[in-house]
Amino acid sequence: MELIRAEGVGFTYSGSPVLENVSLSVDKGRIVSLLGPNGSGKSTLLKLLLGIYRPSKGSVLFEGKSVAEMTPRDLAKRIAYVPQTHRMAFAYNVLDVVLMGRSPHKPFFSRYSKEDAEIALHSLERLSIAHLKDRSYTEVSGGERQLTLIARALCQGADTLIMDEPTNGLDFGNQIRLLDRIADLAQDGYTFIKSTHFPDHALWIADDVVMLQEGRVAAAGRPNDVMNEEAVCRLYNTEISILRVKGSVKTCLPRSIADGGYKRRTPRNEHSV
Repeated sequence: MELIRAEGVGFTYSGSPVLENVSLSVDKGRIVSLLGPNGSGKSTLLKLLLGIYRPSKGSVLFEGKSVAEMTPRDLAKRIAYVPQTHRMAFAYNVLDVVLMGRSPHKPFFSRYSKEDAEIALHSLERLSIAHLKDRSYTEVSGGERQLTLIARALCQGADTLIMDEPTNGLDFGNQIRLLDRIADLAQDGYTFIKSTHFPDHALWIADDVVMLQEGRVAAAGRPNDVMNEEAVCRLYNTEISILRVKGSVKTCLPRSIADGGYKRRTPRNEHSV
């Protein structure tokens, strides 16, 4: 079932076009990865889908209704923004950060109820981080902070999560754990639209890929259909190889590595005996 549609979207900033004639469709329960070099318009497109920006041309629809006509509170009940991992100015504990997700459901200045706390705790349990609930958000690891932000989105009641480079700054182990959680939640019907600088992540878990270049859609479709070597090389202006690892699983490597690795020079202090 189609959830989000962008039709001929354009966006101009300070007189310069950032996006031009961008169209895409996102079905419920899918993981969509936005790929493209810096400055290609990925973050701008996410903000248009969130309703933070208004397109200068075209329209963004959520379940057939214009996002521009939806109130921020109504949008927040369905769509959650998960930013890159970050530190907060105040040392809230993890449970308090997750509770903030209940704001769209509360009158201003009202207190969180027992039911709100139960929803927040359930969201933490869903991501297997309930043991962190009393820890300071500023003291947990980057991966744990990112999972906390996803738990906040679940607590918000949203079923669509928009993520701007969610693995940025995470070590390899936390990247994999985060991708695993995203894949698990998508199996339960949650929809993810995320930008990434890692083509591998799109090959590993994405159902659909949108490749942006200079503010336009260069290609869109299933990863195995559109992420060929020629397209990815052109997108990032670098030589890469796409290798099959096992079954249908693929990965990207710099062509110099795929062809046998960098040739290292012998250090000057190493001599033949």
